[in-house]
Amino acid sequence: MRSNLAKAALAAITISGSFLVLEGDASACGGCFIPTENPTVVTDHRMILSVSKGQSTLYDQIKYSGSPSSFAWVLPISGTVQVGLSSDIVFQALDGMTQTQISPPPQNCPPPPDCGNNRNASLAPTAGSGAEDTGVTVTKREVVGPYETVQLKATSPGALAAWLSTNGFNVPADVQPVVDQYVNENFDFLALKLVPGKTVQDMRPVRVTTTGASSVLPLRMVAAGTGSTVGIGLWIVGEGRYETQNFPSFVIPTSDIAWDWSQNKSNYTEIRAQKTTAGGGKSWEIESSILLNPSNVENAVVNGYYYSGAGGGAPSSDPEIQAQQAYLPVLDPQTNAVIKTAQQVRAEDLATLFHGVPSATARVTRMRADLAHAALNADLVMTASQDQTVLSNVRQLTKELNEPLCPVYSGCDTAGTAPRSEAIARANASGGGESFSCSTSSRPSSPTWLGLGGGFLALALVKAARRKSARS
Repeated sequence: MRSNLAKAALAAITISGSFLVLEGDASACGGCFIPTENPTVVTDHRMILSVSKGQSTLYDQIKYSGSPSSFAWVLPISGTVQVGLSSDIVFQALDGMTQTQISPPPQNCPPPPDCGNNRNASLAPTAGSGAEDTGVTVTKREVVGPYETVQLKATSPGALAAWLSTNGFNVPADVQPVVDQYVNENFDFLALKLVPGKTVQDMRPVRVTTTGASSVLPLRMVAAGTGSTVGIGLWIVGEGRYETQNFPSFVIPTSDIAWDWSQNKSNYTEIRAQKTTAGGGKSWEIESSILLNPSNVENAVVNGYYYSGAGGGAPSSDPEIQAQQAYLPVLDPQTNAVIKTAQQVRAEDLATLFHGVPSATARVTRMRADLAHAALNADLVMTASQDQTVLSNVRQLTKELNEPLCPVYSGCDTAGTAPRSEAIARANASGGGESFSCSTSSRPSSPTWLGLGGGFLALALVKAARRKSARS
């Protein structure tokens, strides 16, 4: 996953008094801005679950680094499903638009001295034909982009294993027991493999749509090939806020998060790690649940979204990024004729993402977990949360650890930094930081001299009045 770019801070210049200062060094009176923190965690698996009354769709990013001929992806399903192609950019857009943003508390540093100009930087295919002698029924076959897909029913685990092996779907040995368990539970299956001649560079995210509202994530399939812990990022798109039903979950209240000024970071990731450990490697964090207008997501996807920090995303000018994000046409694997244009693929993808979800109530619930391998013995069941309040992804902290460093002044010049309490004490000792001797040494710009000129004129008028009084 591409690293987040640093957020650019926008400095707004605060103007006080009667005269506009057009020139001069704004840093002369000091100022400090701590950018919003984005506690990004590297995730091994990323999935999107779109749920409505009419249909449900699971989006999965497929990553594979082995030989293309050895690749096989098997998903338990119920009934016949619709398989389509997606793009990494959908994941990038949802990731960026729901990213947790942590803002530090106000620094509350003493104000800079009034140097006469108040310069203050405010930082602001076709269906199969019935039962086969092997005990496996092919209900649907089709080529979807770079993938050959087959939807199956099996009468026994052994029959399914034999069919998959015979037909070139190389299911790893450690996955086979999990597949067998799903067969015994009367699940059907969707199996994918790469079209001959396609490489792993041709792989694209897949979306699988089933009829009706289904909010189950097949975690048992995720267990295959993972280490002792696996990180999973999940977005649930629907009409309301979702939570886990059969796994523990937690929310980190903003009031529990503290900003450590000595490290310029929060303790958010440490709290999350503690709660994950306390949950025995089974807990899911509900990071946020926010209203998200489908048109905003569509614009982000159409324009080529990349995440650039807490401020959001923008179209990328990097050709490599554009190539990764681009929707590609669906080609006939034999003739290379265009079956669907890139625009058609994108339109289908976006229509599916928010299918049946009214724009006014579209919610995206963002969750993540660092699950122990032992916890991947059950599928994740999601349910509508009893608490339907919006859980913001923006956290404005009020709790702090240690003191921030604040600028201290000698006259109008910055004389280093000191802890806030010391900086306040020194400012109070110097009379609140005011200095009327600064105006002659600050080399103000022309508009300021014009302003002071009014003062000189007033003094001249006073002197003239006094001379007139003396003559009389």
